[in-house]
Formats: sequence, structure tokens, C-alpha cells
Amino acid sequence: MIGSIFAVSAIVMLLLGFALASIFSQRLVDARLDVADSEIDRARVVVQEQIDSTATNTSLESRLNSARAALSQVSPGAGASAGYEPVLYVSQEDGSAVTSPDNFRIPEGLQRYVTEGQVSYQFAETERADGSRYNALIIGTPTDSDIPGLQLYLVMSMESEEQTLAIMRGLLALAAGVVIVLLVAVVWLATQQVTAPVRSASRIAQRLAAGHLRERMAVNGEDEMARLAWSFNDMADKLSHQIHQLEEYGDLQRQFTSDVSHELRTPLTTVRMAADLIDAGSEDFEPHTKRATELMMRELDRFEMLLADLLEISRHDAGVADLAAARIDLSQCVRAAWEQTERLAAELDVPVRFDIRDEPVCFVGDPRRVERILRNLLANAIDHSESNPVEICINDNEDTVAVTVTDHGVGLKPGQEGLVFNRFWRADASRKRHSGGTGLGLAIAQEDAALHGGFLDAAGTLGVGSQFRLVLPREPGLPVDHPALDLQEAQE
Repeated sequence: MIGSIFAVSAIVMLLLGFALASIFSQRLVDARLDVADSEIDRARVVVQEQIDSTATNTSLESRLNSARAALSQVSPGAGASAGYEPVLYVSQEDGSAVTSPDNFRIPEGLQRYVTEGQVSYQFAETERADGSRYNALIIGTPTDSDIPGLQLYLVMSMESEEQTLAIMRGLLALAAGVVIVLLVAVVWLATQQVTAPVRSASRIAQRLAAGHLRERMAVNGEDEMARLAWSFNDMADKLSHQIHQLEEYGDLQRQFTSDVSHELRTPLTTVRMAADLIDAGSEDFEPHTKRATELMMRELDRFEMLLADLLEISRHDAGVADLAAARIDLSQCVRAAWEQTERLAAELDVPVRFDIRDEPVCFVGDPRRVERILRNLLANAIDHSESNPVEICINDNEDTVAVTVTDHGVGLKPGQEGLVFNRFWRADASRKRHSGGTGLGLAIAQEDAALHGGFLDAAGTLGVGSQFRLVLPREPGLPVDHPALDLQEAQE
């Protein structure tokens, strides 16, 4: 934490120092430019008057030196002591140039702008008479004298501004260092007072999450940390109470479902026997009575399926579902599930394609539960395929065996990949189910997969189709980190 505070503080101070330095340097430059603008106008007038008053038969060098000397006489503060040096520049027809002082180099880009009649400036490194170099602001202007192409430049040293800026940067760096040290010290002191209670709260929260519901924080004093500890303990008390209530409610709910399911078996058996007797003589019934008998038998079959599923889901909830493990062939399980759903596929005219290898795909599992998972997946795919093909693929690797069931029907909306395994969940309650499902098939299938140590998941696109994937370990308890098949959304 201290390291993070130090890093963040250093970054903030660096950005702040950079911003202040940029603003300060810009102000210095702007002030220097204001001085340069006023000086260049005054100097241009002086130079033009001196050139016009000089005899035209005098040499060009003499006239330039005279004008430069006149500029210094009119403004005694001008010159190197005032921070700038005047330079007169004339370009000859043969490409050479005459300057005063001699051989003073003016940047070519600046010359070009001044030649075009613009008052321009440029920051550049220049050289004194003694050979030393320094950074300067060079501002130039054209003149209206009788010397064609005469240009006036003022070379203003930026050394004082650089020294001022260096001092300012040093002060900012010193202030930043002091602020960072003080901030880190304050944070360290505060952390020492806060870290211990927070660590205690974190440790106790982890133990609460692990099921140790009697863990509580020690309350010492009356400061903010003591109030935090009191609030934490109060929250833990209420959570423990709610958890106990939910556990009792869950136990009662599971017990109620199990008891009701068991109690319904006896009357259901009686009703089934009576219904079978009625159905045996249904050929002699009136048409409407015969139709009522068919409806009764169909709903009775569905009720029996629902009761069986309720009993099975109650076993999973109670944690008493057992695994009758044996070494089985996944391909045989797929074929057995297909035999039970082949009639439904024929009724709905749904073609089913198999991608199954000839050699066995063996693993250790409960054949009854695996067949039930595959039967649910096949029936669900056929029921939602909208008469489009259903594809079944199996594969294995060193760790797992896997089956994917893909349909090209109604598909799934975003977010429904997990909802499909909820009990009694339906994407469209008004849609008719042809397979007569109870709404518990996928929930039981997911529980059966988890009982093997594997998992069942789904993916889909609305209007394109969906894919369900069953991944089981070679043996119960082995990891399933590398599934033998990837889960993919159905393609058009």
C-alpha cells in the first residue's frame, strides 16, 4: 500500500510540476516576445531614418554599420547588456549576403519569412564573438529604406529566462520531494492504526465464508474502528440468523417435496390401474369419451414422469443420490438414448446426424444417469429444432469424454445459457412442447453431470440454434480442465 501511495504521489507531483513548469516557461516566453515586438518596431524606425540620411555613394558596409551604431546611440540600453543585439542583413543578387556585424548567420527559415514581408521570430542557438554559444530569440522585420532587401534582426538572449526556469524547476522538485515524504509518512502512520483491524476483519470474514458462523471481531474503544467492529459483528449475527433460517427452510422444502412425491405414488398407482382398465375398453366409447380417455392417459403419463423427476431431484437436494459406476462405452449410451427418442424425431420429421467413431469411447460412469442426460439433450434438441437437422458429436482425450448436441432451431437469447438449467424454466411459456417434458429434465441432467465430476453447459444464438455440451471425466474425481470438445454457438 505504501509503495502504491508513493508511486501515485510521485506521478501526481511529476504531472503537476510539468504543468507548472510549462505554464511558467510559456509566461517567460510571452513576456520576452512582447518586449521583442515593441523593440523591433522602434529599431526599424531608427534604422530606416539613419539609412535615408546617409549618402548613397557611401559603401553598403559603412551605411549598415552607421545604422547599427545609430540604433545604439538612440537607445543606449540596446546591445548585449540589454539582452539583445541588432543585426542588419542584405541579400545580394549573386546570392551572397552582407551583414552587420560581419558573418552573422541568420536561420534560413526565418530569412524566408522576413523576405516575404512578415515580421517573424524563431528560437535558435547562436554564437557570440568570443565563440561561446547560447540560446536566443531572433526576431526579424523587413525595412522600407533605399537599400533593397534590407532586413533588421534583433538577437535576444534567453539565458536569464533559462536560469529563472532552472531555479523554478529546482524549487518544484524540492517541494515535490518534501510533499511526497510527508504524505508517505502520514499514510504509514494511518495505515498502522487501520491495517491491524482491517486484517482481522478480513481473516474473520474468510472464516465466516468457510462456515464458521460464530467468529466475531474484538471491539476495543469507541473510535471509528471500534464502530466498524461493532457493525461487522452485528452484520455477522444477522447473516448467521438468516443462514440458519434458509437452511431450515431448505430442509423443510426438500423434505416436503420428497414426502409429497412418495405419498403420491400410492394414489397414482391406483389411478393408473383404473385408467388402464378404462383405456382397454376405449374402442367401444363414443368419440368424445374416447378423446377424453386419450387426454387422461397422456396427462397421466406426464404426471408419472413429473413425479419420477421430483423424486430424483429431491434425492439430489438431499445429497443421497448415488453413483452406480461401471466401465461403459459413451457411444453405446448415445445409441441407447437415440432409441428412446427416435420416435419423437420421426413424428416431427427431424433428421439426426451422428459423428460417432467405430472404436469404443470408454470411461467410468453410471450408465442409467448418462443415458438420461443424453436422452434429455436429444429430446430437447429435437423439440426445439423447428424440423432442422440435429447433430450429435462425441470425442475424448486423455482426461475427459464429451458429447455435443447441436440443433438449428429457435436458439437462445443472450443470458439464457445458464437459465435453461433452472427448474421449470421455459424461454417461451406459450410454446407447445412435443416431447411432453416436465421442466426438470435439464436440471436433473446438470445434477447427474456434477455427480460424475463433470459439467453440462450450453451456448446459442436466437433464431440460429443452440448447442449443449456434456463433459465427463474418464473416472469420477479426475479434473475436467481440458474438455475433449469445445462449446460453440450453432452456425447458420
